[in-house]
Amino acid sequence: MATEVAAKRIKMDTVQIGTHNGHFHADEALAVYMLRMLPQYSSASLVRTRDPALLDTCHTVVDVGGTYDDSKKRYDHHQREFTNTFPEHETKLSSAGLVYMHYGKAIIAQHTKLPIDHPDVELLYQKLYDDFVEAIDANDNGISKYNSNKLEEAGIEENFKSGGITLPALVGDLNHEDPLNPGITRATTDNPQAEEDYRFGQASSLMGNAFLRKLHGAATAWLPARSVVKASFEQRGAQHESSQLLVLPRAGIPWKEHLYNIEQEAGLPEDKKILFVIYPEKEEPGSKWRIQAVSKDMASFVNRKSLPEPWRGVRDAELDALLGADVEDGAVFVHAAGFIGGHKTEAGVRAMAAKALAS
Repeated sequence: MATEVAAKRIKMDTVQIGTHNGHFHADEALAVYMLRMLPQYSSASLVRTRDPALLDTCHTVVDVGGTYDDSKKRYDHHQREFTNTFPEHETKLSSAGLVYMHYGKAIIAQHTKLPIDHPDVELLYQKLYDDFVEAIDANDNGISKYNSNKLEEAGIEENFKSGGITLPALVGDLNHEDPLNPGITRATTDNPQAEEDYRFGQASSLMGNAFLRKLHGAATAWLPARSVVKASFEQRGAQHESSQLLVLPRAGIPWKEHLYNIEQEAGLPEDKKILFVIYPEKEEPGSKWRIQAVSKDMASFVNRKSLPEPWRGVRDAELDALLGADVEDGAVFVHAAGFIGGHKTEAGVRAMAAKALAS
């Protein structure tokens, strides 16, 4: 009897997360996963219901209940008066955005093993919202990435439909029965709610794994690259008299976003911004080198300055001849669009950069 009472007490004391049952979406699937990334929720059970009495028994409720109140751990966004957004953003929050806004820094701090007030946690917090969570918020609130009236005015039409391969669409597909086992539940054949909960668990894992990959990539590749790009930026004056050449010390550094941010922080005028970036193709000694034009912004295909027009689409010995005797032989190519080129040596690509800057 004592064992039975203890078991009941443990069950009652278990933290419960509540969300709605029925058709599920990407935002609450992600919200539940993010909560469970934290120690206080790691063993939390999930209650999927629209019964207010049952939801009242839950420690934390997301995407249902008609209330947003962090002090009460209630994170719904469907109420008419709700207009909250992530700081310095305009997209209305979903349950995923609400959970991320309140718990994102703690999730990142735990994953990176950094103090929650560390500046790198703040950088990652902003990046993960911009790169991942905001799109989930927009999708759930029916906010289009583009102004449809502007697209129509510009005569822009879609070449194909891409909506079916988004994460929210894949979550939507999980609302239907398992095509590999049609009509057969994973839980019990006489418990449709258990089967629905099982498929919600799959959806939550799908969203959470995608979020975790984004976080891990940002923490282990994107964030360390910032210090490398900043160091190279500060040394730009020693690389070329124009100070408009950035030299990266190794291959595979995600430099673009960092460069734009660092230039902005430095307050560089347009005529002083970096025009070309050079870097080795691979980590191995003796690697070929690349030269890449810097685009006007992250989304643009227009370069601040392209590689010279006569070089474009030319390769090997023919390109060597165009470059002239003051550039050692070993040119590899320049893309027809003039945004990237290559040489077998660092000295060669530096000479290409100098000529491109002077052109």
